[in-house]
Amino acid sequence: MTSKADDLIDRRRLRRKLTFWRAAAFLVAAAAIIAMALWGLDRPGLGASPHVAKVKIEGTITEDEELLDRLKRIGEADAVKGVIVSIDSPGGTTAGGEAIYEAVRSLAQKKPVTAQVGTLAASAGYMIASAADHIVARQSSIVGSIGVLVQYPDVTGLMDKLGIKLEEIKTSPLKAEPSPFNPTTEEERAMVRAMILDSYDWFVGLVTERRPLSRQEVLQLADGTVFTGRQALQRKLVDALGGEDQALEWLHGKGVDADLDVVEWKRQREGAVAWLPGIASIARAIGLSAGGSEFLRELGAERIFLDGLVSVWQPDLSALGGTER
Repeated sequence: MTSKADDLIDRRRLRRKLTFWRAAAFLVAAAAIIAMALWGLDRPGLGASPHVAKVKIEGTITEDEELLDRLKRIGEADAVKGVIVSIDSPGGTTAGGEAIYEAVRSLAQKKPVTAQVGTLAASAGYMIASAADHIVARQSSIVGSIGVLVQYPDVTGLMDKLGIKLEEIKTSPLKAEPSPFNPTTEEERAMVRAMILDSYDWFVGLVTERRPLSRQEVLQLADGTVFTGRQALQRKLVDALGGEDQALEWLHGKGVDADLDVVEWKRQREGAVAWLPGIASIARAIGLSAGGSEFLRELGAERIFLDGLVSVWQPDLSALGGTER
């Protein structure tokens, strides 16, 4: 009897263990399936059904290698039948705007591309919008600020107060100038001005090429002025007023099936969370960024570290009576 009782207890223990491991295996498999599904949401080009691709370009513009690669992949994806480039940006570096502009133009050679302006498409943001074959903006969107600038501080007064002197030896007077540690000379200002005017001439040429405007008409608009969407439509800087629905209407007119879904092609995960695909999507779902670089971007910290020529809208905050958004 004792032997039979022990056998019965052992069988029950074995059955419980098997039940536990079966449940654990099921949970692991379910987690893997969910993670793969979330991972697939960020890569709609992999085996996806036909759709309209949407790409968001937001915040300060820099030469974003991941975004450039994403635009390239969209152009190569057979499932993508049309593209909406959603823009909400005050601008950024001129080189960054140029790189994304060229990527959008390359994409437009393969698919119909329309730009949809949200709150703001200024400076390099408008440069990118002009790369699309059609621009839609809200009536109250801010559009324009065509121009280029270079800014640098002058800390010589502070150095004098602190008793700090700078000693330097260089090959020529214009090397590493203008510098915040020396008063700017007229020769240095002339050098920077020539560089800015050359980039400005290039920017004006892009807008002239892309918009139904003469160069003279563009020059009249390219004084740094910003316009509402309504004003921009009157000045032919945009083609229509509205949002995503109006952008889709234009795509439908280009032969894109009206029944296709709009699928956002999101930024690929980077950094430490790359090994666990589901985590980044969960983080985004609760309002957190997938990585530190995204967090910094949301805080606007990138604008502190912009280098080189800049095409960015910087309103006079005292005149606006508030803080820059």
